[in-house]
Amino acid sequence: MKALKILGIVVVLLIVALIALPFLINVNTFRPTIEAELTTALGRQVKIGNLKLSILSGNLSADDLSIADDPAFSKNAFIQAKGLNVGVEVEPLIFSKTLHVTELTLQEPQVTLLRSTSGKWNFSSLGSNKPNAAKASNSSDSFTQNLAVGKLNIKDGQVSIGDASAPGKTHVYQQVNVTVQNFSFTSQFPFSLATSLPGGGSLNLEGTAGPVNSDDAASTPLQARLKIKDLDLGKSGLIDPASGIAGIADFDGNLIYDGKMAHSTGTANMTKLKLVPKGTPANQSVSLKYAADYDQQKQSGMLKQGDVNIGKALAQLTGSFESKATSTVLDMKLNAQNMPVNDLEAMLPAMGVILPTGSQLQGGTLSATLGITGPLPNIVVTGPIKLADTKLAGFNLGSKMSAISALSGMKSGSDTSIQNFSADLHYAPSGIQTQNINLTAPSLGVVTGSGTISPDNVLDYKMAANVSGTAVTGLAQMANLNTKGGTIPFFVKGTTSDPKFVPDVKGMATGALSGLTKQTGTDSVVNTIGGFFKKKKTQ
Repeated sequence: MKALKILGIVVVLLIVALIALPFLINVNTFRPTIEAELTTALGRQVKIGNLKLSILSGNLSADDLSIADDPAFSKNAFIQAKGLNVGVEVEPLIFSKTLHVTELTLQEPQVTLLRSTSGKWNFSSLGSNKPNAAKASNSSDSFTQNLAVGKLNIKDGQVSIGDASAPGKTHVYQQVNVTVQNFSFTSQFPFSLATSLPGGGSLNLEGTAGPVNSDDAASTPLQARLKIKDLDLGKSGLIDPASGIAGIADFDGNLIYDGKMAHSTGTANMTKLKLVPKGTPANQSVSLKYAADYDQQKQSGMLKQGDVNIGKALAQLTGSFESKATSTVLDMKLNAQNMPVNDLEAMLPAMGVILPTGSQLQGGTLSATLGITGPLPNIVVTGPIKLADTKLAGFNLGSKMSAISALSGMKSGSDTSIQNFSADLHYAPSGIQTQNINLTAPSLGVVTGSGTISPDNVLDYKMAANVSGTAVTGLAQMANLNTKGGTIPFFVKGTTSDPKFVPDVKGMATGALSGLTKQTGTDSVVNTIGGFFKKKKTQ
């Protein structure tokens, strides 16, 4: 019984001691040392709030934490956290008053990442701008070399990423959670990062990093796997909204960064894709398999592989890109050969291509070799395109071109067959130019010409139909001509959704039919030909 009493007294004394120890050990005496060591090591002013110690959990906590930004970027805090919890080894703290950190957790930190026009980040100088260099260097180097944290956590953080030259243009990432195991400045350490994305979606990054580059933290080596789900391209901040590019993307890729060059490979799947400002989301998914290198110092990269799949249609995109102060500049080539039109037709709205109302392309193939150059969003696309063995279903070219239909005896139908179509394309924000158009339609003949499409899809084309056979016979009989061939010039006006075919009466009167004026007079010829372009009356 007496032994039980003694045991009870001991237990009570231990409990009292555990309760009293936090009061007996004034952990705030460590605060100036911790602040000074961190300030010296990071080269930034570090401030820590009131410290509290829990002996039972071995936890040291602070009310708040702030780390100053690089003064070249901002006078505000680089990191501002509501709370800091530090797991410590209790025995060394009690008996030798030394601090051994086992775990460090930042609660709800707000981190501001800024990039200068030269490509330098505000976190690049962490650890490199050490004050009182001669005296502090040894101390800070010793601190960083000896600092090891078993586990480092960031919980429910907020990261703002912006341009130092444009403070208002920032993109905010919420619910950022980071876990680092066995952290050390001087060795490699595993990490994981998870965050929600602007506009919805999620990002997960897992891998290893380190050792930390003491001259430029942004040059710390890294190997990781990146997974992105439901990324909203238009709201992500990765693409200038003025480019018109939008859609939802899933991504799975790998990244290897040696501190200078980054090599990335992976695949992306995109839905509801839109590629130009006045485009509409496509109902066809697009996949991209890529391999790219990026030079951090030069802010330029090379797309070595860019296999773009739209259904069974395949195109290869390769070339270089460079990050400028306000945009990304492209110099790329798109090589697409014999792509099935049926798989591409659903992508036309995404590229701002509007076909005549009620029509669609069916069958055949599309080939193109295009250069894509200039800054986003003002890129210029140039090169030849070719369609083969396709048809414009739901569009009767004969009824729209009543004069040629009457001259050639072309059969009226609901579709327009296209044996071949080729042109030299020039796309720019100011509009589309197509030169050297050559269209072969079996029921019509060969149509050539050139013209433009405005950003509002207004047509301005000057064309010529080279007709033969019954067309020439009819024309010759009508105009009393003796010829073996004929060319009928005309204009295409209106819009891409409602094109208007207008006769070039002057061109016909002064061109192929000029000889007729000696027999019947120009006015008679004009009136005769003009009548052919009037729309046929339905019976």
